[in-house]
Amino acid sequence: MYDFAVFWDWIGFGVRWLHVITAIAWIGSSFYFIALDLGLNRDIPGPADGEEWQVHGGGFYHIQKYLVAPERMPDHLTWFKWESYATWLSGAALLMIVYWVGGELYLIDAHKADLALWQGILISAASLTIGWLVYDFLCKSGLGERPTLLMVLLFVLLVAMGWGYNQIFTGRAMMLHLGAFTATIMTANVFFIIMPNQRIVVDDLKNGRTPDPKYGKIAKLRSTHNNYLTLPVVFLMLSNHYPLAFATEYNWIIAALVFLMGVTIRHYFNTRHARAGNPTWTWLVTALLFMAIMWLSTASMHDPLEEAEAQELTPYEQKFAAADGFEEAHDIVLGRCSMCHAREPVWEGILWAPKGVLLETEADIAQNAQQIYLQSGVTHAMPPANVTYMEPEDRDAIIRWFRNADL
Repeated sequence: MYDFAVFWDWIGFGVRWLHVITAIAWIGSSFYFIALDLGLNRDIPGPADGEEWQVHGGGFYHIQKYLVAPERMPDHLTWFKWESYATWLSGAALLMIVYWVGGELYLIDAHKADLALWQGILISAASLTIGWLVYDFLCKSGLGERPTLLMVLLFVLLVAMGWGYNQIFTGRAMMLHLGAFTATIMTANVFFIIMPNQRIVVDDLKNGRTPDPKYGKIAKLRSTHNNYLTLPVVFLMLSNHYPLAFATEYNWIIAALVFLMGVTIRHYFNTRHARAGNPTWTWLVTALLFMAIMWLSTASMHDPLEEAEAQELTPYEQKFAAADGFEEAHDIVLGRCSMCHAREPVWEGILWAPKGVLLETEADIAQNAQQIYLQSGVTHAMPPANVTYMEPEDRDAIIRWFRNADL
């Protein structure tokens, strides 16, 4: 059974790699087409809405855009959809692997909400669906004709979801779920709105009907939302590597400010691509927002030492704390790891526990048993460069302890 931990870690790595690859493809094509659309030369005669000449890879490209549709259906038409679908599907699989299967460790914060794991998983799944339904309702209401107000309400929805997630989930899970919530809106825009509207236009062309321009207008609105939401989603997906972002009292406010940063950054590039000016003020606003995030990351934090004393072992932790070899492994971790992975690290230059992983109490060590096994038992990743001189027999003791608990 102990090999399952190694197998499962590799499965998680493989799915994460797939998620990153597909996300690069989706974000890359999205950014390219937004920049292309904004930079089109529209001072040209003819039926096209605009055109652009580009050079890349030793060749020249002549691109034309038709606002609704060309006069006839071309023989070959490339659709851009699978990048989005594959990104969401791989992301959903990764969420299940890390936050559902590993829910005892990463999903539910018992100090915030007394929920069973199945309840947390149900909330996790349902919130993504409900979020899309609320957003879609707002877009299909009269607010669709008032895009600025609609964006403000979308921001309010995202902030409310961040606060709500933080009342139940760990800080790490809150950030990730808010990113998944936003990414679900983006992919649902493609699947339920943009692609069906484009199919209607294509069907009209095939059957000799004049396409209705409203379908292109609706798709353009949703595509614009996706454009402004992309950068915050990337931040939220990377946040689990930075405890200063997720393991803080004001993490949901930090997430809200990240959405504003996404707007200011995209506004700058969108304006530049449209050749409509050089709004350098956006960089000042972005810098100020980032400074506010840096301040919030450590402002008015609760005393972590008091929280450590109040910890009780969960059933998941009890399994590892009761296993043969726990006392020996506990002493090894305290002697080799806890000087950095502490609520108040004593290692010079370490101000916060790396990745927010704490290894001081029995509950800390039992909770992080699998990562200790993988990082310091199976591999020599920790301690980094073996700076605390963890001996081979120490690593063997950690392996024995974990295998005893996992049998």
